[in-house]
Amino acid sequence: MFTDDFKDQPYWWDAAAPEDARSSELPKTVDVLVIGSGYTGLHAALRTARAGRSTLVLEAEALGHGASSRNGGQVSTSIKPDFAALKRRYGEDTARGIIHDAQASLDYFQDFIAEEGIDCHLRVPGRFHGAHTAGQYDKLAAYVASMGDGIDTEAFMVPRADQHAELGTDAYYGGIVFPKHASVHPALYHKGLRDVVRKAGAQMVSHCRVTAIDRQAPGFRVRTERGEVMAKRVIVATNGYTTGLTPWQQRRVIPIGSYIIATEELPKAQMDRLMPTNRVLSDTRKLVVYYRPSPDRKRILFGGRVSLKEMNPTITGPRLKSMLVALFPELETVKISYSWSGYVGYTFDTLMHCGQDDGLYYAMGYCGSGVGMASYLGMKIGLQAADDPAGETAFGRIPFPTRPFYTGNPWFLAPSIMVYRFRDRFGI
Repeated sequence: MFTDDFKDQPYWWDAAAPEDARSSELPKTVDVLVIGSGYTGLHAALRTARAGRSTLVLEAEALGHGASSRNGGQVSTSIKPDFAALKRRYGEDTARGIIHDAQASLDYFQDFIAEEGIDCHLRVPGRFHGAHTAGQYDKLAAYVASMGDGIDTEAFMVPRADQHAELGTDAYYGGIVFPKHASVHPALYHKGLRDVVRKAGAQMVSHCRVTAIDRQAPGFRVRTERGEVMAKRVIVATNGYTTGLTPWQQRRVIPIGSYIIATEELPKAQMDRLMPTNRVLSDTRKLVVYYRPSPDRKRILFGGRVSLKEMNPTITGPRLKSMLVALFPELETVKISYSWSGYVGYTFDTLMHCGQDDGLYYAMGYCGSGVGMASYLGMKIGLQAADDPAGETAFGRIPFPTRPFYTGNPWFLAPSIMVYRFRDRFGI
């Protein structure tokens, strides 16, 4: 099942491992303190530093240890509620604002990488989203038809008869293509982002866990394992790794483990047959799967949720392999070279959120679309913390819901997964 050189760590770390950036001394005071060194935190820190605010980023592990170097490298908006549902919830103006912000995130992400000269295998191949039942194909077609004036995702349907031009499988009933969606090497992107943030003058310190945040005029006293820092403003950028340090946010973010494997190297002819394009790939199952060719087109990376509770990647790896083989039976004998996991931050309304509470800023809850959206909303929350009106976003105008008795432990996850498995099986 596993290759002789198997690694239970991200495939991406071979090219860019998380960074050890310890510091012997913390500053006594800063204008802005950012908790978390993922895409959200670093984009926020970049904006505050470039606005002339002294900025400190604190990370409990190595820089980039979390989901920013563990994800699948798929860049999409993936706003899960459709326009009609958003309109019912928030009214037409806010619904349009959410869709437009989501689309703007793709432009921001691509422009940022180009302008900063980050070498991270950025491509814009689009995303093919397969329908796992005929009914789901009809729902996707209705989604395309529901887009109103001024909302153009350029999405188009691919019927089952033409499916092999997108993907070498008969498992789907056709699908939809989102041509603006992109792919990237997530760890190289994070490494390049660290370089940009450091050049802007922000300080980044790894292995420095924050233990308490106390409001103290005119800002906050932030206590860490290595001393205290006074900060005028604090940005919480912890997403799926949010803890009781910030209980209000913890009650609103659901940490869900996501697991990924990378196959051993495959023959070029086989890769070209199974994945004739470089598109990123997903499907309509409630238990989400996502996959893609590696940037060098030598491996398949395949991810998803495969257990009722969190498990070791060496156990979940073979389960993911079985799901991959269900799509591509000819991969039965292919071995696994890498298997790893990370936490995704979900929300009860399946939307991302950003805002602030009397100087304590946050952006989180990307629901599996964190590469582009964390970059974009990190930028927005950084602008807000720097008092720049350009930081306004529709995601800051909607309520951030929680549920009674939820305190951050997703006790409901196992029964929810069982229900989703049932619904996926019968196409409900």
